[in-house]
Amino acid sequence: MLMVQGCTSDAGKSALVTALCRWLHRRGVAVAPFKPQNMALNSAVTADGGEIGRAQAVQAQAAGVAAHTDFNPVLLKPNSDTGAQVILHGHAVCNMDARGYHDYKRVAREAVLASHGRLVEGFDAVVVEGAGSPAEINLRANDIANMGYAEAVDCPVLLIADIDRGGVFAHLVGTLALLSPSERARVVGFVINRFRGDIALLQPGLDWLERETGKPVLGVLPYLHGLHLEAEDALPRERTGKAGARLRVAVPALPRISNHNDLDPLRAHPQVDCVFVGPGEIPPACDLIVLPGSKSTRADLAWLRRNGWAEAIARHLRYGGKLIGICGGLQMLGRAVHDPLSIEGEPGSSDGLGWLDLETELDSHKQLRNVRGRLAIDGCDGDAAVAGYEIHCGISRGPALASPALRLDDGRDDGAVSADGQILASYLHGLFDEPAALAALLRWAGLADAEPLDMRGLREASIDRLADAVEAHLDTGRLAHWFGLQEALCTA
Repeated sequence: MLMVQGCTSDAGKSALVTALCRWLHRRGVAVAPFKPQNMALNSAVTADGGEIGRAQAVQAQAAGVAAHTDFNPVLLKPNSDTGAQVILHGHAVCNMDARGYHDYKRVAREAVLASHGRLVEGFDAVVVEGAGSPAEINLRANDIANMGYAEAVDCPVLLIADIDRGGVFAHLVGTLALLSPSERARVVGFVINRFRGDIALLQPGLDWLERETGKPVLGVLPYLHGLHLEAEDALPRERTGKAGARLRVAVPALPRISNHNDLDPLRAHPQVDCVFVGPGEIPPACDLIVLPGSKSTRADLAWLRRNGWAEAIARHLRYGGKLIGICGGLQMLGRAVHDPLSIEGEPGSSDGLGWLDLETELDSHKQLRNVRGRLAIDGCDGDAAVAGYEIHCGISRGPALASPALRLDDGRDDGAVSADGQILASYLHGLFDEPAALAALLRWAGLADAEPLDMRGLREASIDRLADAVEAHLDTGRLAHWFGLQEALCTA
């Protein structure tokens, strides 16, 4: 077992754990990913019918195993600046503010240790991912995400830092300085991530770092351009800005946007320019608007109106543009969203955008399903397969649902298509992932001769590129030692 902790958020912890899982899997090692506590709004449905962070589902894919709730026993889904929905072993238990959760950590710790025990017993290796930074000293009491967990189970720790941000040596040395003596001793080495340039120019700094700290630098990972991995939570740093793109897509960057990885196939497609539009930015002219999922549908509806999206959508449709709503986006397109039980915030109701004749009531029972089916839009003839998952508390009802967007293999219909064919709405996350469905939806949106794109294949190739980087740039002998698998890996 080995744990990867980062000096900052987005230092590369998720990517390195993914890479290590694939590296071990390639060598025939039965390996599992593990993130004790995750805070993210991108989530996935597991084989055992629960919900975990999306990054852990990707890591399970890298490890060649089905996603399981033990891979992420505690998931926090923020629904405000100070509160979150708490999910233990895949199922929501309550909403809590930050102070309440701090007291609740004793219960969460038991869930973490129970999952840890099952994984250690069931797998040859476990690759653990920390959360945020271990140097957040205000959160050290009852910590279950970083060093508190590592100390409880006696786990060695790799510390990773992002050199592309700048200040990489200060990040590493400063993080060590803020750890307790026993935590500092637990750090067995460093990884520097996202390096571009001549490694010889970095070498004097690496030599100094090893002398100053007494810790080895395991290696320097290069900046890998063009990776197609699902983000754990943060929106993509860069805009695509593709020259010559033939279909323009705009997505409002909702404050509580969830599962924005649904848009990855559009961002990856060479003929599509897909941009997230933030607060204060004018919604641009485009061919397609996508309203994404939301953890706080009513609050994000209010945000849409404040930022001019209600008028922009009306103008967009008036000029013949297409509109897709996914999950929370589907709910926003209806006449109203009701939350009598305070599932996502203060109890009450909000007017929807009114483009579909349906209403949604939020319910305490969260629906979690992996599903397959086919698009039911004009021109598909039943040949556009879809595969994805549902994660929602809302129950939608209304005449609009009589014209569904999808026919599911379990006999249910999903979503709605407007009478004029301009609006499509679905509860399905992963709507664009299957090549045939992506091509059909792009054709529906106005791109008649879309180039084929296999998003799942791109993600697999990216995972392999990460594992190749581990092979080429990290000290795999030391890795094998820390995993206690020297003999197995040397003979593989």
